[in-house]
Amino acid sequence: MRSDERNVPISVVARVALLLRVVEESPGPVGISDLASRTGMAKGTVHRLVGQLAGEQILERTEDGRLVLGVRLFELGSSVPLPRTLTDVARPLMVDLHRATDRQIHLAVLDGLDVVYVEIVRGGLPLASSIGGRLPAHVTGVGKAMLAYSPRALVAERIAAGLPAMTPHTLTTPEDLERNLQDIRSEGTSYDHEESHLGISCVAAPVFGADKRIRAGLSVTGQTTRMDLHRLGVAVRTAAFAISRQLRDAGL
Repeated sequence: MRSDERNVPISVVARVALLLRVVEESPGPVGISDLASRTGMAKGTVHRLVGQLAGEQILERTEDGRLVLGVRLFELGSSVPLPRTLTDVARPLMVDLHRATDRQIHLAVLDGLDVVYVEIVRGGLPLASSIGGRLPAHVTGVGKAMLAYSPRALVAERIAAGLPAMTPHTLTTPEDLERNLQDIRSEGTSYDHEESHLGISCVAAPVFGADKRIRAGLSVTGQTTRMDLHRLGVAVRTAAFAISRQLRDAGL
């Protein structure tokens, strides 16, 4: 074995995956010599594998003999089942957000005037939130994120039904809630400053469906003393945008 092949994968499958990744990441068609250089494989090995992949239309040769991804890959990709529900789309991104923030992650939807939690990635909080649990929309970060982008009639209905306090910090007047919803629309981020549970804060962002209407709220939740709301706000907005984009692509 050549010295520069010591770190090359041994299995054929791993070598093929490495070749395909290099071709995928290349800005244009790539040649055999370049593939050998960038993968660390012997040129003869690359030539043999490329020949087999081209025979299966997994790679295709351009007119000058260089290589691009083949049509068979796109056919295979089109047969992969698309995510069918909001939680199918959101769960992997919620797990990534949990790993990046080391906080509990909530996904909720509106059901009437309340929020219902439909997915949770737990983060060791002394908080009895559960999938299927519900709270008045005005007391939570996810709820206010959704109210801010909901029809005005729904906000008026929430106010008419009353704004009960869950802690001394809950927004309980129409004026305070309306002002907060305006701030959320301006910033794209919603906060729960111990409004639903004392000692617990969260930062949330809206998730939109394929029809561009509000679909859900996504939040990062933790003990108030451990919440860097600005940094976490950037993270949750990014994740919510990614979920919205995938919902759009899936037509959900």
